[in-house]
Amino acid sequence: MDDVVCMKKALHEAAKAAAAGEVPVGAVVVRDGRVIARGSNKPVGSSDPTAHAEIVALRRAAKKAGNYRLPDCDLYVTVEPCAMCLGAIVQSRIRRLVFGALDPKAGAVSSIMNFPFDRTNHRPEIHGGILAAEAARLLRDFFRARRQA
Repeated sequence: MDDVVCMKKALHEAAKAAAAGEVPVGAVVVRDGRVIARGSNKPVGSSDPTAHAEIVALRRAAKKAGNYRLPDCDLYVTVEPCAMCLGAIVQSRIRRLVFGALDPKAGAVSSIMNFPFDRTNHRPEIHGGILAAEAARLLRDFFRARRQA
């Protein structure tokens, strides 16, 4: 499965989050070309500040793998991860992080900070901008509707 196909699956998860009234962020974990876990934002509905799409997907993938380390997995997320999520990505040893839109308010890959990978024991391969316009449009539309309501 190529990056665009995987990101479309993450965008589907983001749309599910929006439909539930959550900020539209979605994530999928892929191993050997197959999606093994999905996640969408759930902090509001679950009253859990850590229930970001990335964390939800990583927890599900780790449970399925029987191990918190996922070195043979790739994570696709619609928006640049925050510092909390990037920390979890490092701890899980994700092989590749692929994200869509930049997050100028909370993105820890390059927007508000450059994560200190030189001080960690793992650095995933990182690719940004995959279907960025689609991911940004979901966010824009969601927040526009909220402001109008």
